[in-house]
Amino acid sequence: MKKVLINRLPVVGPWGGGNNFVKALYKHSQSHGFRVVDKFEEDIDLIFMIDPRYSDQKISINEIVKYKKFFPETKIVYRVNECDARKGLSNDIDPIINVVSKYTDLNIFISAWIKDYHTSKKGWSFSKNKVIYSGTNKEHFRAVDKLQNGKINLVTHHWSNNFMKGQDIYEKIDNYCKENNDYTFTYIGRTNYNFKHSTIIPPTFGKELGDILSKYDVYISGSRFDPGPNHIIESLACKIPTYAHKDSGGAIEMVGDDHAYDSFNMLVDKIKKDNIKPNESNFKIKDWKTCISEYYETINKELF
Repeated sequence: MKKVLINRLPVVGPWGGGNNFVKALYKHSQSHGFRVVDKFEEDIDLIFMIDPRYSDQKISINEIVKYKKFFPETKIVYRVNECDARKGLSNDIDPIINVVSKYTDLNIFISAWIKDYHTSKKGWSFSKNKVIYSGTNKEHFRAVDKLQNGKINLVTHHWSNNFMKGQDIYEKIDNYCKENNDYTFTYIGRTNYNFKHSTIIPPTFGKELGDILSKYDVYISGSRFDPGPNHIIESLACKIPTYAHKDSGGAIEMVGDDHAYDSFNMLVDKIKKDNIKPNESNFKIKDWKTCISEYYETINKELF
């Protein structure tokens, strides 16, 4: 059995979407012939880099490159799910990812948008770049009975409270609900905004989150430049009509062009009762087991 070092540990509890992938990778690697280790030891076949920066394990791209000098047969796979644009920053992570491309054996991007974002930049060094979309827990996120309160119930959910997650849109929805009593809005997660006409539910995860989320009628994402948002995948898995900002990044590949909006007025028009319709994009919801299988099928084909 081959050895795979993963440079992130799974976190128990509500956390960012990437943590779900890490948990799935730890859970399903052995069934694909890879024994997971979480520290350096001899003869590691594959290093799965979740993030090139330092982790609790103190394993960054620096230590990974040093290790490969001693064990040149070790393959480095980088799952790319980050960029500066999504946090409204400049020159924080993008230059690091660009440099990292000199050392990886395979880059797997979580959307076509984030692949184009990075590989089009000057200095991108490596051409073996693939796209594999994230999965979700289809037992937790599935269709259930709606609230049935005679209103159109809007919802969104985020672990991060960064303003790029769509705070401007959610503030407008909050005010809109004040003037339109046939709508409600619920925000699940962390936020810095003091909602006055909406319901706030603290961060939650897993089955509890799925049970809450599925009861709503329409999902709104105001997130911008999001590489491959898990909140969109979870919403679509719940069979909720899901709308995303045109500058949302990878979300448009998931919701489809007809469920994108470029202004609040356009959004309001799309969520009028007679206009709401299910998403009909080509995006396929898959469970985490299937997602991890796609990763290892690609890794074995490209590297072993």
